[in-house]
Amino acid sequence: MPITLAHLGPAGTYAEMAALAFGNTLSLKHPETFDLHPYPSIAQSLQALDRGEVNYAIVPVENSLEGSVNMTLDTLWQLKHIQITQALVLPISHAFVTQASDLTKVQKVYSHPQALGQCQPWLQEFLPQASQIPTNSTSAALAYPATDPTTAAITSMRAAQLHNLPILAHDIQAYPHTGDAPINCTRFWVMKPRESDGWPQAGDSHTSLAFSLPKNRPGALVQALLIFAERNINLSRIESRPSKRSLGDYLFFLDLEVGENVEIIHTALEELQTRTEVLHVWGSYSLAMV
Repeated sequence: MPITLAHLGPAGTYAEMAALAFGNTLSLKHPETFDLHPYPSIAQSLQALDRGEVNYAIVPVENSLEGSVNMTLDTLWQLKHIQITQALVLPISHAFVTQASDLTKVQKVYSHPQALGQCQPWLQEFLPQASQIPTNSTSAALAYPATDPTTAAITSMRAAQLHNLPILAHDIQAYPHTGDAPINCTRFWVMKPRESDGWPQAGDSHTSLAFSLPKNRPGALVQALLIFAERNINLSRIESRPSKRSLGDYLFFLDLEVGENVEIIHTALEELQTRTEVLHVWGSYSLAMV
């Protein structure tokens, strides 16, 4: 049976590119082929995995220019039956697609909110007159310039080629094009059905987790974080998200660098369980460039 991979669709999204890269690595290890299953949103692709409809889900979690993908984090907090098995880092290069003869004729620009954010310097310089309108994905944005020459989409080169639409500019996330141009890449998590507690094993480089605190009191977060500082465990990412329970109540998301002694991480997680209200360890994994 083919291995099924869920991702944000339609065809041509960066999530599809990450899914293709992961699928190709699977093909080297298994004789089975893989099938891509596009979903209209990141949440739906994760929920499909949680329901057992697919074998894996590949979702974006963090971009080097725009930061975390909130829909991924918020959805994962609600799901209990999936875990991270791999992280992939994908370089991101945006194309500006339109049938307009020049930029002055473009009135609206469509794309995923992350892509719009990543291309703000270029948009402000060349299209200050255009409205910026979010879509579910960079590929879904192509429905507009396909029929209306006063609109444009920010999307991948692959998506533009799949739809046979003209590319008026490319690499627009790297504006200005100088030696100081920002490097744009997105980290994706490959999720699978939960098989373990997600605590690190030998060979893992990172562990990702989230927790809520038992009550809002001074020092509660510091006490949780000191667990890692006292053991010399480096946090490669830490951020907060609203818990959606009440104003001022937050969830905390952490990535830990595992290092060589995984037992130190295990003892830290055991202590963290005693200082948090809810603790989700989403998995331990290695990171690969694609």
